[in-house]
Amino acid sequence: MGGGRLTPSEEEIGKISSSADEFSQSSSVQSTTLLGDANLKMKVDQGTVVNRENVFVSGELGSDKTSPASRDYEVDQRRKSAVFMQVLQSYDQLSTRIGSLREAKNRISSYTPGAWIENIGAMKLNAYDVPKTTSLILVGPKGSGKSSLINKISKVFEDDKFASERAQVTYNSSVGDGTYFLQEYMIPRGSNSFCLYDTRSLVDNASDNVKMIRQWITYGVRHGELVIRKSDSSSLRNRMKCKARKDDCEASERRMVNFVIFVLNGLEVLKFMEGDGDAEQQYTQMIRATFSSPYLSFKDDKPVVVVTHGDMLSINDRARIRIYLGELLGIPPAKQIFDIPESCEPENELVIVDMLRYCLEHADRNLPRKISAKTKIIGLASESSTHLLTIIMILILLTLLKILQNHTCHASKSDSGVDWHSVRHIW
Repeated sequence: MGGGRLTPSEEEIGKISSSADEFSQSSSVQSTTLLGDANLKMKVDQGTVVNRENVFVSGELGSDKTSPASRDYEVDQRRKSAVFMQVLQSYDQLSTRIGSLREAKNRISSYTPGAWIENIGAMKLNAYDVPKTTSLILVGPKGSGKSSLINKISKVFEDDKFASERAQVTYNSSVGDGTYFLQEYMIPRGSNSFCLYDTRSLVDNASDNVKMIRQWITYGVRHGELVIRKSDSSSLRNRMKCKARKDDCEASERRMVNFVIFVLNGLEVLKFMEGDGDAEQQYTQMIRATFSSPYLSFKDDKPVVVVTHGDMLSINDRARIRIYLGELLGIPPAKQIFDIPESCEPENELVIVDMLRYCLEHADRNLPRKISAKTKIIGLASESSTHLLTIIMILILLTLLKILQNHTCHASKSDSGVDWHSVRHIW
């Protein structure tokens, strides 16, 4: 097992030396061999140094003897191997950055909404609609570790290390209900700069997931709000409504979502990586379809991905998972996929701070522009004109209906009338 530390141990050095080769063998074509022992240096724990560089021995890239398909394959393998080395180095670099942990934490603690807005297009802070509190929501399947992640993040910024955990964690996800009510957690506790929202878990049906997420992104989230799906059974609905205990969440402020954290269980991902059954394919399709929903992205910025339960895996497997998810979701594994295991090591705290920095920076960068007074007046005038036109059309229709009704009544009287003077001789 890899343990909670994010840097490779002595026991894993031998496994890592062949990791790039093992990863490249996941492809169906096996015409290229990777060597894992050359000039690229990576420092590991206790001062040990491993020299590695992935070198292809199948000939020069782009030689005349190489077919276009083979060249494309070699290019793809070189790219994957380079990414694999980059991910492995990201673990090693954490140990060299521990000295900056306090400064990085202070930067997050002192954050205020809009503080990291970039002056682009001559627009300044007052040109944006800046919220009072930046809201980040956690999205992921059941058992992915969303609630546990919130507790870990909260602990990083707690002065009292013995404070109780804030989010309710499901010990056994197979029997627990999980999170059904949206839960808001200010970070740090007592602050109002930014908050995390624990949400209801994703299900196998990607369509249900997208509908649920669309509701949050379009209309915002509110602390204590019960999340019900159309597919929920009546018994489940009744049980959840009973849990609500007539709690009125309307008193809570509704917040618009500013960025998304997509949480996945590393153990589950690895299991589905190594399987090829229907269940594995269904899980992969659900993750890809949900993640690619336009409601989760802010312009071109996709959510960050957090991989949990890494303390039960080796560094090698954790790197493979990040690369697999990068390929599956189309995001850089070394920069946008964060490996956060259960332990409270300084390296893990640094990863948490890096992840929050990424989220808050991108949340600020995608804040909506403030609607100007001129635009508001034009909008109100347009809306008033639309309402006036609607009223006029209704009045015209009512007038036409009245005329038609009068004409019908007159015609009916004329048709049914009898000229008694012309028939008096009958009597």
